[in-house]
Amino acid sequence: MADFLGMMKQAAQLQSKMKEMQDQLDHIEVEGLSGGGLISVRMTAKMEVKAVKIDPSLIKPDEAEILEDLLVTAMGDARRKAEQAMQQKMQELTGGLSLPPGLGFS
Repeated sequence: MADFLGMMKQAAQLQSKMKEMQDQLDHIEVEGLSGGGLISVRMTAKMEVKAVKIDPSLIKPDEAEILEDLLVTAMGDARRKAEQAMQQKMQELTGGLSLPPGLGFS
């Protein structure tokens, strides 16, 4: 019975730490770039896009497709960086222990 109570206590502590980490992820921001920095996307580690910047030299009606492609690339770069930041926080929380994908993240 003591083992069960110990596990329940550990689970409650882990849940509390996960909540704290989720709150921290809201404040971690990364920036994705494309086109040599002509397009930038800033997002949180929870994948919420905060800002998009487009160099004025790219805003030409006949080059809309290029602009769209660069924007998609910058968003993908920001997403990868956000995922890395989230994984780093998770490793800090678990002491390097790998947890199943999706555990604790909504």
